[in-house]
Amino acid sequence: MELSPFNSDVLADLDRLHRQIQQAFDGSSPDIRGYSRGGFPALNVGRTDDSAEIFAFAAGLAPESIEVTLEKGVLSIAGQRESESQIDTKASTHKSERFRGRFHRVLTLSDDLDPGSVQARYRDGLLHISIKRLASSQPRRITVN
Repeated sequence: MELSPFNSDVLADLDRLHRQIQQAFDGSSPDIRGYSRGGFPALNVGRTDDSAEIFAFAAGLAPESIEVTLEKGVLSIAGQRESESQIDTKASTHKSERFRGRFHRVLTLSDDLDPGSVQARYRDGLLHISIKRLASSQPRRITVN
């Protein structure tokens, strides 16, 4: 067993600092598919032959508190999660990992999606947004004569 020249507290502090720096960069620079990991709500984005499918993992929200908009190829998911009341007001919080407050996620969509065919459903903490692809962009088989 090899001993490290550093104690575990220093390594834990370096790991924590690395994660904080990574989160700062992740949340500030969107790429063409949307914000990087680390935002709330967490997103899964995929596509089928017929549609684009977006899943936002946003437990603890009321459906009416979620605002989904689509404008000029940009899908926006916004809302607010209220803070939970403290169970014991005498207890002090040492660590809080559950996001609370306003949130806003943005995705740039491809041109082959139909902005008139967006469906959004929220159930059991999962927001599912489905956007149909334009008929002209769907795969089709060409008959060879």
